Amino acid sequence: MKVKGNIEFTIKEHSESIVISEMPVSAGIKNPFGTAHAGAILWFADVTATVLVMGGVEAKEGMQGFPLAINLNANLVSNQTSGEFVAKSEFVKRGKTVSVVRTTVTGAGDKLIADLTGS
Repeated sequence: MKVKGNIEFTIKEHSESIVISEMPVSAGIKNPFGTAHAGAILWFADVTATVLVMGGVEAKEGMQGFPLAINLNANLVSNQTSGEFVAKSEFVKRGKTVSVVRTTVTGAGDKLIADLTGS
């Protein structure tokens, strides 16, 4: 069985202390029930957090110092079938070797979809 998906999102705001991204709920991220796949939501939140931690450095294959997740705590509290998600990542603690980032993903009407903390 071959399975295919497509995840795309746009960075809307990027500063030293916050990153805000938007991702459409498209066919490429939906599960068989027609809602966004949990993995797509987690990926969206994790990559938004990674952009925050990297600051202005552009990710490149094979680069040294790429921030790897060592812990990810995720609470998936809702979902939706259309529209878009907004991820907002902010530092809980910015460290030299380990940082902690909280990312919230909201949907239509600012409804909380997911709340993630990663280090």
